[in-house]
Formats: sequence, C-alpha cells, structure tokens
Amino acid sequence: MAIARWNDKIIASSDDTVVVEGNHYFPLDSVDPDVLKASAHTSVCPWKGTANYFTLVVDGAENPDAAWYYAEPKEAAAEIRGRVAFWRGVEITG
Repeated sequence: MAIARWNDKIIASSDDTVVVEGNHYFPLDSVDPDVLKASAHTSVCPWKGTANYFTLVVDGAENPDAAWYYAEPKEAAAEIRGRVAFWRGVEITG
C-alpha cells in the first residue's frame, strides 16, 4: 500500500497507484478531500498534457501547489486520468 503524508497526516493511501516518472498517482477517491484546496496554477507536459494543481491544507498549514492531476491527459498518459500525484515535501511510502 502506498501512503502519502504531509505535516504528520496521512493525506492519501491506496493499493492502486500508477507510477509515472517516479511519481505515484493515487486515485482521487483515495485522497482525503478535506486537505485539497483548488489552485489556479497549471503547467504543461509535452506528452501528458496540462496539469492542474491543488494546495494541501493540513491543520491550518498550506503547501501551495503540492498536488497535481491531469483532468484531460493526452492519450499516452490516459492511465493517470482521475489520479493525483504529490511533491513539495509530501512523503510517499510503501
């Protein structure tokens, strides 16, 4: 089981992650919805498409744009549709 932790809180856990470029993509329904705050930030990957971001909020602390997802990934990245990945200090174990 893969577990994502930030600020001493488990924010996601799943037996069904997809690893792409070293990042675990968790099913959106495995992420605690209370820690996700929509962000206006986007970035573009040439083969995955446009990434959208969430700011993580745990016990009043915010980690800006620390989670990302591809709402409409390109065909080559279809396996990560509906999944969220983390960075910026989020620890992934398992």
